[in-house]
Amino acid sequence: MPTENDVDRELVLEQEYVTALYGRLDALREQAASGCESEDPEAAARWKAELARLEAVEDGLCFGRLEMHDGSRRYIGRAGLFRDGADEPLLLDWRAPAAQPFYTATMAEAHGVRGRRRITTRGRVVTALDDELLDPDAAGTGALVGEAALMADRTGRMGDIVTTLQAEQDRIVRDGHAGVLVVQGGPGTGKTAVALHRLAYLMYTRPRLRTRGVLVIGPSDVFLDYIGQVLPGLGEHSAVTATIARLRPDVEVSRVDPAGVAEVKGRAEAADRIAAAVWGRAGASGEAVEVEFEHQAVRLERSEWRGAAEFASGRGLPYQQARLVFQQRMVELLARRLADRLENVVFTESGEAIDGGSADGRLSAADLRALAAAGVVLGPDQDDGPRRLLDEVDVADLCKALLADVAVCGVLDDLWPALTAEEVVAEVFGELGNVQSADEAIGETRAGNDEAPGWGWSAADIPLLDEASAVLGASARTFGHVVVDEAQELSAMAWRMVMRRCPAKSMTVVGDLAQTSDPAGATSWEQVLAPHVADRWRLAELSVNYRTPSEIMAAAGEVFAAQHPGLQPPRSVRAAGESPWRRQGTLAKVGAIAGELIIAPACHVAALREGCAARVLTPGEAKGLEFDSVLIVDPARILDAPLGRNDLYVAMTRATRRLGIVHFGPVPEELAGIRELRRRVPSGRGPGA
Repeated sequence: MPTENDVDRELVLEQEYVTALYGRLDALREQAASGCESEDPEAAARWKAELARLEAVEDGLCFGRLEMHDGSRRYIGRAGLFRDGADEPLLLDWRAPAAQPFYTATMAEAHGVRGRRRITTRGRVVTALDDELLDPDAAGTGALVGEAALMADRTGRMGDIVTTLQAEQDRIVRDGHAGVLVVQGGPGTGKTAVALHRLAYLMYTRPRLRTRGVLVIGPSDVFLDYIGQVLPGLGEHSAVTATIARLRPDVEVSRVDPAGVAEVKGRAEAADRIAAAVWGRAGASGEAVEVEFEHQAVRLERSEWRGAAEFASGRGLPYQQARLVFQQRMVELLARRLADRLENVVFTESGEAIDGGSADGRLSAADLRALAAAGVVLGPDQDDGPRRLLDEVDVADLCKALLADVAVCGVLDDLWPALTAEEVVAEVFGELGNVQSADEAIGETRAGNDEAPGWGWSAADIPLLDEASAVLGASARTFGHVVVDEAQELSAMAWRMVMRRCPAKSMTVVGDLAQTSDPAGATSWEQVLAPHVADRWRLAELSVNYRTPSEIMAAAGEVFAAQHPGLQPPRSVRAAGESPWRRQGTLAKVGAIAGELIIAPACHVAALREGCAARVLTPGEAKGLEFDSVLIVDPARILDAPLGRNDLYVAMTRATRRLGIVHFGPVPEELAGIRELRRRVPSGRGPGA
């Protein structure tokens, strides 16, 4: 057993080392701050980025130490630190290959590690140490503190659950797959942490990603706030974060579609409908056209201008760029027609025609005689044979004049109109995205909707607008790597939107098909990814739930089994000592028993937010988050949603300790096995009461 003096001595030694690390960090910060004053804008920008990086690793700078079999020590932290001119690091960046054994070493595969120490700090103060011995034969060779010392004294071995979990996650973090890596895992398996660590690792090992950019797509603003705090602590602060809606900041989401409408809008077929609507406007007229230019009328038969339209459409260009090609071909055709007409008539100074010109559009001998009679003298360097009065420069100038003519442009716009994404989506799915005029499936869905939808754009319209913009020719910012969290919620159209932003198709996709709540979401990863990347995707699975207590997982497992028979939820490795409870109640009394978080169907959210001090979220808004104490309100209404069991499963697995359920009527069958709380819960007590 370690004595109090042993622990104190080790704390002092580690404090001395950590203090030295912070001293080096401060020196580097001072150097970076000086560099920020550089008169060279590029150099100043680089130093500012370096200063931001150094400031981001302040908290938890050093969190571990490896004791190697060769007697050396490796300190592990959020950034690499070196002495001036020295090759040996004072602190290893957690992403460095030499730091990997901190996450992967076990008794079975020690990777040269004798012992592993976890260092807990608060600010710059070392507050706790915990050792893990990976070589039982070396138990007596040095001081051990924390749980490892106790385990070594009792058995010579130590529990390996945490280390095994970390190894499972670390293999995914350091996976070098160049395509799409799907991280599938149930609640509490650390999917988001793994995805963010992998992003930081890839940016460390592939420096070019910093210039090409990385994008993290999350399900909500709450999630984005969370990762905005996590990534800097991992040594990275340059990632762009967004929800699907935020990828189009020019569009304001102001309405909510009924579930059936959103599902129809999310189908891949919507892309075909948008493309057909756009290209159907290109050269749609079936008539000959007449163009008037400077008091001259030029008639183009349908076969003539359709040739220009077919040429432009066949170039493989987006609509707007092809429109420019069409316009150029048309004015060239018109200019040639006008030039030929001018060549066929020669005028005197008084404006009277004296010759009809030649049939081939060139000056004949008769034309030359007529010119001589009109006083036009050809220069000595000009051929006295047949020739054209207008050269290519003249024709080009005529084309410019035609393009600048309002009447001509009006005719060209009628044949191939300019379009906006908003116009296209409104045409296909109804005015301003309100789908009242869309296809029969949508019409039937709306017929069964009690609430009349408002006007404006919905979240389901965002991918449609982006699709229309792409067909029209607008470009989006692209990134070298994209992380998609809660990816099971993305519709087929949303996936098209995401893929356009990652031409290299390098992605970390994180999700759980058992938690899909959007009717337009994924039922299989192959279904949503194969159309874009074929077989360039790989599945990695997380199987251990270290967040949700086993008591809560047992109850949530009943809901899971009802929706996914034959499948197993992730294995919980911890118990809270408190069983979930349920009771029948009313909405008005929920405030008296509210915990840290209330999860309720959308129809109750406004009333609960007004009457309760606790945070109130829908199941969808709570995705990816965790809270110590959770109260679920009106589970029957949650179950009424198209994928209600999945929503309820999500809600139940947000709690890390206590879970309570208030149902307004008879308890849903899936929750009947949960302990019923019959006594009154005192005011102010949480769900664990």
